[in-house]
Amino acid sequence: MIKRTLKQVAEMCGGNSRGFEPTTIIEGVAIDSRSVRPGQLFVPIVGERFDGHQFAKQAMEQGASAMLWQANRSLPEELTTIPRILVKDTLIALQQLAKAYRSELMTRVIGVTGSNGKTTTKDLLAAVLATVYDVHKTEGNLNNEIGLPLTILQLAEETEVAVLEMGMSEFGEIELLSNIAQPDAAIITNIGESHMVSLGSRAGIAKAKLEIITGLNEQGLLLINGDDDILTQQMQEKSIDEMTFDTRTFGLLSHNDWSAAIVALAEDKSEFNVYYNGESSSLENVVLKVPGKHNISNALAVIAAARFFGVSAEKIKQGLLTAQITGMRIESTLAFNGAKLFNDCYNASPSSVKAAIDYVAGLSNYKRRFVVLGDMLDLGEQERNMHEEIGEYVVNHPIDVLLGYGPLTVETIRVANEGKASSTAYHFQQKEQLVDWLKQQLTAEDVVLVKGSRGMQMEEVVTLLEKG
Repeated sequence: MIKRTLKQVAEMCGGNSRGFEPTTIIEGVAIDSRSVRPGQLFVPIVGERFDGHQFAKQAMEQGASAMLWQANRSLPEELTTIPRILVKDTLIALQQLAKAYRSELMTRVIGVTGSNGKTTTKDLLAAVLATVYDVHKTEGNLNNEIGLPLTILQLAEETEVAVLEMGMSEFGEIELLSNIAQPDAAIITNIGESHMVSLGSRAGIAKAKLEIITGLNEQGLLLINGDDDILTQQMQEKSIDEMTFDTRTFGLLSHNDWSAAIVALAEDKSEFNVYYNGESSSLENVVLKVPGKHNISNALAVIAAARFFGVSAEKIKQGLLTAQITGMRIESTLAFNGAKLFNDCYNASPSSVKAAIDYVAGLSNYKRRFVVLGDMLDLGEQERNMHEEIGEYVVNHPIDVLLGYGPLTVETIRVANEGKASSTAYHFQQKEQLVDWLKQQLTAEDVVLVKGSRGMQMEEVVTLLEKG
């Protein structure tokens, strides 16, 4: 983690020092006073509903060496003797500090963004690179304008590669993160439908995701999903003159620079062969312990980035085989009676829900396939149509029972019932009612996939089914 004198920190974040010896050392940064460790710099963030300045005294009692202080905040008498750096805005200062620290490191950075699959891609990539390098990756949800700077400031100076996830909800956010992280390589997994409310369309989302090239190393690599029509169209419209970095495509279709031929799909893994520019590569019979065809596409992005970083085919296969994926992404567990459960509750959009339905439809050796869906949120004016579209999609796949929870899935269930017998799809007003009904129907020979947007907290259904 960052270890600098307070004089250096003040210069790096553009602040003015007050009340401290310039040689005092800070080691690490914290924004939560409850988690401050001795020697850290406390950064009080100001939000819509909170002001971290109110907890500065607690942070210092926890052992912080110094704190940032926003110039427009009055300083309590008891804090006047505390070492502090006066700044105009503590969040901007945190971001400037992270950018300055990043520029001093020899660490190579890979930025990962996309509507779906960015966390899985980040986890896979970190595991593959860790077979060769000292790697640090984004943990949890530290992928925004606060979390990414904190992640950078956590980097040890000897870290060789950092894999940084970049999330966004508005235009300009990825540009900010890219300028802070200054990536040597960047991956855009795909363009989905999340954030339609703020960005208007998939084209708008693609434009926002492509902001990642703003801070990209001129000699770096951009990897985009070549199966994504909107993303490839946006790239074609960009001026070649503004892009000195290399650009490569990945995806399941053969026209991509990096593509794959599927050897086998199972409920807990996939096996595939990798092709580069249409030719067989040294990566054959690659085993991925993450199910679903969409994750093969994610793995191709990982492989392309790993080869750019000089990782051998053997090490790539080793890393993909042993990677640990963040929870609630087609996470396997068992119901109270032994029925198979798949927890895919981290988030949901039309494209990711369709991928989940494809996955369940491809499972064999089960008596019945159940899909439980919560609402997909943040879809804007098209939310009703998109929920209806999922109902149509289910009709055309071998799903035995579809259950819905939330006001928007009413439309999904209605359309599914119009296309099939009315006994195959049901809507519930309460999760407990849904679970009670499901418990009466499930046998140990059945499989259930549960999915919904983060705000729907559909993992509660999984927990209730596990408990019995």
